[in-house]
Order: sequence, then structure tokens, then C-alpha cells
Amino acid sequence: MKLENMLEEARNFVRKKSSVKPLLGIILGTGLSGLADHVEARDTFLYNNIPHFPQCTDGEHRKKMILGRFGKREVVVFQERLHCYEGYTMPEVAFPVRLMKALGAEIFITSNAAGGLNPKFSSGDLMVISDHINLTGGNPLIGPNEDRLGARFPDMSQPYSDRLISLAAKIAKHEKIPLEKGIYAGLMGPSLETKAETRFLRMMGADAVGMSTVPEVIAAVHSRMAVLGFSVITNLNNSDNMGPVSIEEIIKVAKRTESKLIRLVEKVIESTYLEEMIDAKK
Repeated sequence: MKLENMLEEARNFVRKKSSVKPLLGIILGTGLSGLADHVEARDTFLYNNIPHFPQCTDGEHRKKMILGRFGKREVVVFQERLHCYEGYTMPEVAFPVRLMKALGAEIFITSNAAGGLNPKFSSGDLMVISDHINLTGGNPLIGPNEDRLGARFPDMSQPYSDRLISLAAKIAKHEKIPLEKGIYAGLMGPSLETKAETRFLRMMGADAVGMSTVPEVIAAVHSRMAVLGFSVITNLNNSDNMGPVSIEEIIKVAKRTESKLIRLVEKVIESTYLEEMIDAKK
């Protein structure tokens, strides 16, 4: 079945059960799912119940898509993301982005936990993503292109919206939330980086590294969505002084930083400028 038809069936399933018409879609990263608790939920869907949605296994069957209000806007929030290292294909990982677009979202906000490569960063910092380097070895657009979903060769000269980045920086300054800016390197995972890989990534110009986000952003750009991305710097990758890193510590740092990210995202969503930007895309 064509992806376009799969999305239509998934969208119609959701539309029959929910009247929410989201203008924004949000995917939450490792240790950041608590942001969903700030959504005034009207309708909730288990991933496994949505037609054609990649099926979750290994105890992850409780992952949810939430439709409701965040601040004063209607949103769709995916409480947990899918990763290629779990065994999902690139198109499967990108399916939530495709679905949010099918439901009406014009702006995609994403977050992740990332290792810091920039020596100026500290554990617990927030970074707005200015660009990315795709080192996953894949791309969700490989295969026949469905022209109604997007162009065969989408332009990636500005995958993250400069206007949204400037808005986030302005709000962060006003709210006194320290906000770094940098380039995110996306790897396949699930193994963490070696010393040599860390040194190489920094030489390439990457400021942070993780195992997600890139396939989703490519699909969002292909779908003509404006993108705003954040990384929580959960650990520092210093190739000259690397120590062991545990997922438990990564989640702990992400949780500690969560409140700052929630406040920043909420202020971005509530801004009048964002309303003007959404209206211009209609």
C-alpha cells in the first residue's frame, strides 16, 4: 500500500475519534516525556491502535499519541519516539511526523537527549539545533517518491527554521533560560561513541551527538513543515578524557533539565509571532 493511502487511513481513524486540529506537532526525546503532562489532553491513542502505525514491542505497547491543548494552541504530541536501533526502518521512524502533517500540523517541534561535543557546553545545558549532520547511513526518503507528500529532492539548506530559532533565543533570553546553539550529529546507535569517533565528530563541526531526530526532520522538511529542535546536553564527550556513560545518568540529567525546556517550548507556542507564522502558511 502506498504511504499516502496508509496516512489517509490513519488520519481518518483519528479524525473519527477526535475533533482536535493540531497546528503543531511535538515528539519528545529520552527523559523528556513529562512535557506531555502539561498538555490538556482531549484524546489519547495508543500507538499500537493507530492503523499502519509501527507496532511497539518489548513492553513499549503503552506509547501514546496525545491530542489536546498546550498553552493556547491545539497540538499533537508523541510521548515517545521510535528509533532505528530498535529495529524500525527509517520510514517507520518518520511515520509520526507524516501523521502529524496529515492531521494538519504545520510546525514540528522536537527534542532529544544528546552528548555534548562542544567543550564550552556543560551537562544540563539546553541547545537549540541550528543544523544537523546525517551519519545514520540511511534516509527516510529512499525509495519511490510520492509527489503529493513532497518533492523528490527536498532542499535541506535550512532544515531548522531560522525564524523559529531566533524566536526561541529571544524568549530564552527574556525568561533567563540559558540556551546554546549548535549542530547536531545523528548516528544510528545504539552503541555510544568511541574516543576516535568523538574526536572525528568534533572535527566535522558537530556540537552534540545523538541517535534520533535526523530521520524525523528530513521527513518534516519533505512535508514542507517548519522545524524547531532542542537537545538537552546530558553528558560531555571529551575524547581526551572519556569515561563510561550510563543511560540512567543520561535520563537523570534530562529529567533535571526538563522544566526549563517545558517553559521554553510553552512560551514559544504561545507567542504572537508563531501565530502570524502559522497564518502565513495557511
